[in-house]
Amino acid sequence: MTSHDTTSSRIITIASGKGGVGKTWVSTTLCHLFASQGKRVLLFDGDLGLANVDIQLGLVPEADLGQVLNGSITLDQAITRFEAGHGGFDIISGQSGSGTLASLRKDKLTALNQELELLSHNYDLTIMDLGAGVETSVMTLCDTADRIIVVVTADPTSLTDAYAFIKMNHMRNPDINLGILVNLVEDRHEGKRTYDTLKKVCLNFLGFKPDFLGSVRRDRHVVDAIRHQKPLMLRHPKAKAGEDMVEITKKV
Repeated sequence: MTSHDTTSSRIITIASGKGGVGKTWVSTTLCHLFASQGKRVLLFDGDLGLANVDIQLGLVPEADLGQVLNGSITLDQAITRFEAGHGGFDIISGQSGSGTLASLRKDKLTALNQELELLSHNYDLTIMDLGAGVETSVMTLCDTADRIIVVVTADPTSLTDAYAFIKMNHMRNPDINLGILVNLVEDRHEGKRTYDTLKKVCLNFLGFKPDFLGSVRRDRHVVDAIRHQKPLMLRHPKAKAGEDMVEITKKV
């Protein structure tokens, strides 16, 4: 791989308090949109134990994170290329169903962070799709992020778990650059209301206001694209959820 060293390398972590909010879809869609703009993009599937980036994109990677962590290959040897016209990007796949990855020792996770940070200098943008929750593995992988995007829905449990995640990160790093993306809304008013609820709690208890990156409307085309293992913008370029994601990339 040719070196593409740049001081503006950024690692963006996509996280959530609970599962089922569309975090992996947001990660793959962001990667595809940024790559379509001519950026060199790496998608790192950091959802240790429940990895599904490769499933959503219909990939069968020859190498994955499990082989990196057992020492058989290096991180850059685990890269799989996803070709999508002008929106192709590189992927490091996780290892689905591996409990050993989810319970990795902290020193191994820290070493993985360092290796990922070095690798990120070959790219304009590295997007890390994290597991849901506030486990040690999730929190440690967050440490390398320049920016964290927390994906939430209007569901009360999603908001409660998102607040727990934000609180933990804010305690670890009060200067963290953190933004909220509200997914699966009926309209933009619902998105803003949901963000305002979370913002109020963060201000009251943490004295901190996360950014509002925008909301994504509920769209049957998203389900269709996932079912056909294609990026939304390839299969349904005029989908309203795609329009929303284009607006969010401008803020990111």
